[in-house]
Amino acid sequence: MKATDTAGTTLRGKVTCVGLGPGDPDLMSVKADRLVRNASHVAYFRKRGRAGQARSIVDGLLRSDVTEFPMEYPVTTELCFSGDDYKQQLAAFYEHWTAQLLSLCGETDVIVLCEGDPFFYGSFMHLHSRLQGQVEVDIVPGITGMSGCWTATDIPITWGDDVLTVLMATLSEEELTRRATGDDALVIMKMGRNLPRVYRALTSAGRLQDAWLVERGTMPGQRVQRLQEVEGTVPYFSMVLVHGKGRRP
Repeated sequence: MKATDTAGTTLRGKVTCVGLGPGDPDLMSVKADRLVRNASHVAYFRKRGRAGQARSIVDGLLRSDVTEFPMEYPVTTELCFSGDDYKQQLAAFYEHWTAQLLSLCGETDVIVLCEGDPFFYGSFMHLHSRLQGQVEVDIVPGITGMSGCWTATDIPITWGDDVLTVLMATLSEEELTRRATGDDALVIMKMGRNLPRVYRALTSAGRLQDAWLVERGTMPGQRVQRLQEVEGTVPYFSMVLVHGKGRRP
């Protein structure tokens, strides 16, 4: 049975969000690769004026006749993410692209590209919740960016009964310190200008000497350093890792 949108229009197509993995195209799943290469309509998120990380991953894989739909964020770091203006602009952005995808699905399938895994802090989640009940939606999982980053350190992230905690660097310094003090293995995402806060929190927790920073994990230009040796600014999509040291045979 074909899906219908809220206006009762029969939709011939469906939306498939494809997880592209951590950045290296060779780490895409076989299914993701097949869907990307055969797609006639592709949408992807990007910052205005940028190519977009997801689009860069599939460069050279798309059909010559593919129709592309760059979904450009109205804001990224220009406004505080907790402010009402930021929330309103992002909500309007997701509502607009929900309507656009539904319109496209009136005639065709649409592939939405997502770096990492779509259900792990992926922007597509905000479209997924709005598309539910209006169109068929499929999700293709992908290797997470953090998997690529901890593999780049050549150290297992967890051992035995270690508890792994994933944190956002946007959290308060007090919360970061509390988590770093009490938990075994840590992945801290969304670095950029938040790095000094993370640095201080790990220092307070006595974990700085065990922390690593990975920039552009699995991609050209990958850089892996001990955090205490890092100087200057780092990209927003860098990750800090603290490996567990749990039970071993």
